[in-house]
Amino acid sequence: MNTTTILFDLDGTLLEMRTDPFVKGYLKELGQYMGDNYDSQALLGIIWEATKTMIMNQDPEKTNEQVFIEYFAEHSPWSKEELWPLFDKFYQEVFPSLSHLTHPSPWAKKIIEAAKEQGYRVAVATNPVFPRDAIHSRLAWIELSPDDFELVTVYEESHFTKPNPGYFQEICSKLGVKPEECVMVGNHMQEDMVASKVGMKTFLVTNWLEDRGEPQYPVDQQGTLEELYTAITERTGLFAK
Repeated sequence: MNTTTILFDLDGTLLEMRTDPFVKGYLKELGQYMGDNYDSQALLGIIWEATKTMIMNQDPEKTNEQVFIEYFAEHSPWSKEELWPLFDKFYQEVFPSLSHLTHPSPWAKKIIEAAKEQGYRVAVATNPVFPRDAIHSRLAWIELSPDDFELVTVYEESHFTKPNPGYFQEICSKLGVKPEECVMVGNHMQEDMVASKVGMKTFLVTNWLEDRGEPQYPVDQQGTLEELYTAITERTGLFAK
C-alpha cells in the first residue's frame, strides 16, 4: 500500500536532544519554580509516578491527563486546585525558555516542508505525557507550530502513550488512515519502531539513536536526518513512488 502519511516523533528526532538529560533539567527547573512552599522532592516523585501510571494505562475511556490527575489526587497531599494554576504558569512562562537543554537544528523544518511538498500528510507522534503547552513550545524551538501538522498528540487528548500499540492505532483513527499507509519516523527502537506491530512502516533516525536493547522491532529503513530529507525529496526507499 502506498504511503500517504508520515508520523514524526519529536524529542530526539525533529528536536535533536538526549531525552534523559532534558527530563532531568526540566524537572529541576519545575522543582525550583515551585519554591519552598512545597517539598519539591516529594512533588517530583509523585509527578514521576503519575507519569508511569499514564504509560501503563490500558483504559481507552480515560485520557492521559485524566489518568495523571486521578493518580495525583489519590497520592498527593496537595490539591489540584492548589497546584494546577502553578503548573500552567510554569509551562506558559518558564518551559519555553528551556531550549538550551536541546539542540535545535534547521533539518526539522526542512524535512516537514519537503514532506508536505511531496504531498504527504504529516503528524507529530510525540509521546503524549506532556501538556499541550509544553509540546507546542518544543515545536516552536524548531520554528514549527501545530498548524504545520494535521495532528499533534498531547496528553489532554490522547488515551495511550508509547510504546502501547493503541497509541498508534488511535492516531490512525483520528486521521482516518490505515496503519499500512503510514511511516513512523523516530529515533527510539522501543518507543517508535514498535509501530511496526500495528502494520506501520518504520524509519529509524540515527542522529540521536536510543535503544534499550530489548525488545527489538523491524526497521524498514534507517539513516540520519539528512538522509531522511534526501529520501523524501528524491522519493527513494520507503518514500518511492
